[in-house]
Amino acid sequence: MRIAPLSDPPLLFDWDEVGEPMAIVTRKGHVLQGNRSFLALVDELGERWLQLLAPASRERVQGVLQDQGDSLVGLEIDPGTAPGEAPRWFTLRLRWREDGATCVCTLHDVSDFRRAQQVATEQAAHLRIMANKLPVLIAHYRLSDFRCLYANQLYAQTFGFDEKSVLGCTFEEVIGTEAAKLIQPSVERLLAEQVAVSYERKLVRADGTARWLEGTLVPQFNAAGALEAAFVLISDITRHRTAEIAMRESEERLSKFMQATVEGILFHADNVVTDVNPALCQLVGYSLDEMLGRNVLELIAPDHRDRAAAVGAARMETTFESMLVHRDGTRIPVEFITRTTLRDGATARMVIVRDVRDRVAAQARINFLAHHDSLTGLPNRSAFMDHLDQLMLSARATQAELALLFIDLDHFKRVNDSLGHLVGDALLRTVARRILDCVRGTDRVARFGGDEFMVLLPSMRDRADIEQVAAKLITAIEVPMEAEGRPLSVTPSVGIAIFPRDGTTPDELIKHADTAMYVAKSRGRANYQFFEPANAVSAYADMVLEGQLAHAIEREEFTLFFQPQVSAHDGRLVGVEALIRWQHPDHGLLAPDEFIPLAEQRRLMLPIGQWVLREAARCAHRWHDSPLRNVPVAVNLSTMQFRALDFVDSLAQVLREERVPGAWLELELTERMLMDDMGAVRRTLGQLKAMGIRLSVDDFGTGYSSLGHLKDLPIDKMKIDRSFVKDLPGERDSVAITSAIIQMARSLELTVVAEGVENAAQARFLAEHGCHALQGSAISPPLDRVQFEQWAHARLSRPVQVPL
Repeated sequence: MRIAPLSDPPLLFDWDEVGEPMAIVTRKGHVLQGNRSFLALVDELGERWLQLLAPASRERVQGVLQDQGDSLVGLEIDPGTAPGEAPRWFTLRLRWREDGATCVCTLHDVSDFRRAQQVATEQAAHLRIMANKLPVLIAHYRLSDFRCLYANQLYAQTFGFDEKSVLGCTFEEVIGTEAAKLIQPSVERLLAEQVAVSYERKLVRADGTARWLEGTLVPQFNAAGALEAAFVLISDITRHRTAEIAMRESEERLSKFMQATVEGILFHADNVVTDVNPALCQLVGYSLDEMLGRNVLELIAPDHRDRAAAVGAARMETTFESMLVHRDGTRIPVEFITRTTLRDGATARMVIVRDVRDRVAAQARINFLAHHDSLTGLPNRSAFMDHLDQLMLSARATQAELALLFIDLDHFKRVNDSLGHLVGDALLRTVARRILDCVRGTDRVARFGGDEFMVLLPSMRDRADIEQVAAKLITAIEVPMEAEGRPLSVTPSVGIAIFPRDGTTPDELIKHADTAMYVAKSRGRANYQFFEPANAVSAYADMVLEGQLAHAIEREEFTLFFQPQVSAHDGRLVGVEALIRWQHPDHGLLAPDEFIPLAEQRRLMLPIGQWVLREAARCAHRWHDSPLRNVPVAVNLSTMQFRALDFVDSLAQVLREERVPGAWLELELTERMLMDDMGAVRRTLGQLKAMGIRLSVDDFGTGYSSLGHLKDLPIDKMKIDRSFVKDLPGERDSVAITSAIIQMARSLELTVVAEGVENAAQARFLAEHGCHALQGSAISPPLDRVQFEQWAHARLSRPVQVPL
């Protein structure tokens, strides 16, 4: 049903002219009539117009109609607008007519007002959220009574309130009386000058930490321009103040460090010196006043300025080496460490200047030592090989010849063993000087290691020239030198090889010169020999033997023979000496003289000596449960083995693993082994005695031992060398020496054993003169283990009286 225009206006005016919607509505909400404005909103009578209202508003309108009271109701209406359009708001006024059944409804559109109000509310909410999110305390105070009109969340919580409870509180009630007194001067200035006023407060917490707050009072004026309120803004500036304090302290520390450090420190801006410390002034020889304002590049050597300028221009933070120039012109090697930093609040370049003269000198020394022998100052093996290679290239291009002289000192080891390494070192330095004095400036001299020297003669004319140099070297080297108050001399053996005839590579030429040198030694020493191809055959044989010797232990080619030691008075077995033999696969049974010298030269004695000790211990353990249990097994030690750093530990390991006490073994040492480094020898012997091992001096009388030293060592036995025994009893000197050794040994309470006893006459003489024990072919030749055990059992069953 359509809504009809009002035909009988109930009012005294034409309500179609009224711009606002008006309608006559029944108590149930039926629309009877409506003006044009109302018809624009709805076009049908009945209750359906109520469907345009929001549910809450619809219920309120229906309630008012039922109560029949005049009312002003705000409601939201949807007049059928298109989807997405904004809703509209109206206020509804009802006035009942005289019939009491209908009323006049007037709708007033307040949509614009409601939208503006909604926008303002949203903006206020956004501002409040933003104010609460800011890390700043914000408040608004009325100046007439200093009461709080607004405070953000941070402000309220800081002083123990919330956003509602703080409202209406006075400034003093919020921050406290003491704080209000502190800030009062700033408030008075705000009132007097009506300008923004800032202040700062330092707060010290109960734990001693400090915080700094910066406050700002911002005036607010009304429309008439009168001051009526103020905003309070408080920021925590602790981080900034802490940074400022840290910067001041850092600058103070840097200033103190600059004064105290031994390294130079310089500050510059655009290469102009702004500050330097005393250490740098002292390094370059200028005063502080002379340094300030100077271009920093003027202090750097001209050939180093470009790099320093490039580093500064690029503001690089790096470390590099450079060169300063002292006031007197001296060049000073330095290391620059460049940094960009803050200095007095401005950016500056800081340069740490490190004096590296000692380091440069040390590097030069290291470089020198890398290519030179530290004892003699001569080029070392590595440097000599480089020189030799270069000279070979040059000689090959010019078809010239080179002569290489390989010099080895004869019996130099004996000097070290008898007089010690200090005397040996002095001898090597003397030999080096004498070699240099004998050659030309173009000749090359090097120490190859140990007592070996190399002399390289470039552009030699003929063989006679080489022989002349070799003879001159031998004559110069063998001149005696003074050592511990007595003359000492050594002789050289010289081997000579010619390039390219005897070798076309450095290694080949040196190998052949070495071969020639060994030929010189075999021909009586103190002479020179040129390399001959035939010499290489012998050298090759030694090389093959060396290779076979290195694998002899793995192949179980070594064996022990045993030579008995018997009492000189009753023939009783008192000891046995273990002697190594090599069952060579090609050459048969080899005696020690045929391979031990080579083993010592090639440092193979350590594993061989260790094998002998272990095998001797195993035999001692085997014989422990037989009648031989009280017979110690004697083992000869090599010098290399005795001087090994781990000798005592390795021996203890053998005894432990073979379950043999030390008393079952006896170690034989030469006089020379006991005379070198007496302190170390005494310690080692003490450790061996502590293990229960017996100690014997072998080949006594052939060395250079001091009796004063011998008496202080824990020696048990002394063995007379076979060279004194072989001429007994007919040779007078041998009789005198042997008798003296026996007498001395008995005086020192040492057991005396004579080696090399070959006949009954020797045995009787030794027994009559007090020798304790005999060893030699007259008693028994060396026997293998089975033969020795048979011999020993037969001896024990029917002892043979001595003298024989």
